[in-house]
Amino acid sequence: MQAGRRVAANQEEEIQMRAEVGDEIVVRGRHVGDEDRKGVIIEVHGEGGAPPYLVRWDNGHDSVFMPSSDTVVEHRPAQGTTG
Repeated sequence: MQAGRRVAANQEEEIQMRAEVGDEIVVRGRHVGDEDRKGVIIEVHGEGGAPPYLVRWDNGHDSVFMPSSDTVVEHRPAQGTTG
């Protein structure tokens, strides 16, 4: 889900991003040729899955991250579940 705002019929509604530990986070490149930045959420610092998140990026670095409108959370099924 992307964070941002939706405007309809003169009403503004904020769309809240929600995530869980283990979800993948993708920050889309802003310009032609920019690569996406990917990482895994290792801690959720907000209430109820809200940001900010501690992310372990593909390059091995960890950082506290506040998503913007070019960020997508790809939810991953919980480990250890059987289907």
